[in-house]
Amino acid sequence: MRRREFIGLVGGAAAVTWPLAVRAQQPDRIRRVGVLVPGANNDPDQQLRLRVFQDSLREFGWTDGRNLQIDIRYAAGNVEQFQIYAAELLALRPEVLIADATPSTSALQHATRAVPIVFARVTDPVGQGFVGSMAQPGTNITGFTNYEDAMGSKWIDLLKDAVPSITRVALIYNPQTAPYTPSFLPAFEIAARKRGMTLSNAPVHDASEIGALIAIQGREPGGGLILQTDSFLVVHRDLIAASAARYLLPTIGAIRLFAASGCLMSYGVETSSMYRGAATYVDRILKGAKPADLPVQGPTKYELVINLKTATVLGIAVPQSMLVGADEVIE
Repeated sequence: MRRREFIGLVGGAAAVTWPLAVRAQQPDRIRRVGVLVPGANNDPDQQLRLRVFQDSLREFGWTDGRNLQIDIRYAAGNVEQFQIYAAELLALRPEVLIADATPSTSALQHATRAVPIVFARVTDPVGQGFVGSMAQPGTNITGFTNYEDAMGSKWIDLLKDAVPSITRVALIYNPQTAPYTPSFLPAFEIAARKRGMTLSNAPVHDASEIGALIAIQGREPGGGLILQTDSFLVVHRDLIAASAARYLLPTIGAIRLFAASGCLMSYGVETSSMYRGAATYVDRILKGAKPADLPVQGPTKYELVINLKTATVLGIAVPQSMLVGADEVIE
């Protein structure tokens, strides 16, 4: 219940530029936007984000099929597909490219340093070399981030507050789709020690490794799981939730989808706001703005979701104070 509202097209493609100022003076022709997403085309959450993006564009007067052509490619969690689809999108000569999450942004960056790219749900864009700084990107890339340093300690605090008996937590991520994670590990470890827990670094590369890692973590009592902001984990959320329930492991993830799929909790950025923001930047770029001059924007709205059904399965009595403070409780 709601409580508050490489195949890297080198050479020619990389050198292709289209003068935006000239295009902005031609309002009657159809403009073209390419979108690269990590999810599958039958993923309801992925479709919801795209609808928010398209609805927001309509508010600015851009309608797909009328004065805008939106080309979408779905990587469906396949790491190899990102660069293939990035090349396909660039070959369509878009005026703006939309990158959903880090692997999409990385693939599009390798495909072009000329066509404007607007990202959403990216962690540490400066550290990954996407932009020069948050205030002044200085490249053909800008967008909206889904992470700030305090989130790591928040995940640990929420798990410990919900389940005081937790003494061990594993931070799960895929190094290919969440390459920024190692730089955050020291902060995670400090936060865990403050709450009397040890934290283990738990990289995974495929679905079988996810199941094996969760089984190891569940062999002894006092275990818990933290799911990094990682599009690979989102694709495999059902497997993660089912495996965690099998071994009675309390789990917290970065977005609502994890809790909705059966994990105990989620805490992170409310994603719709980032796609509304991305639409704002697309509108400005189509009207002549340059990504280098549009600051990267950090998170502004967070949501805590608690799955009471999962808590019952795990035998956990979530404190009433946490339930009252949650944005949503799944019953």
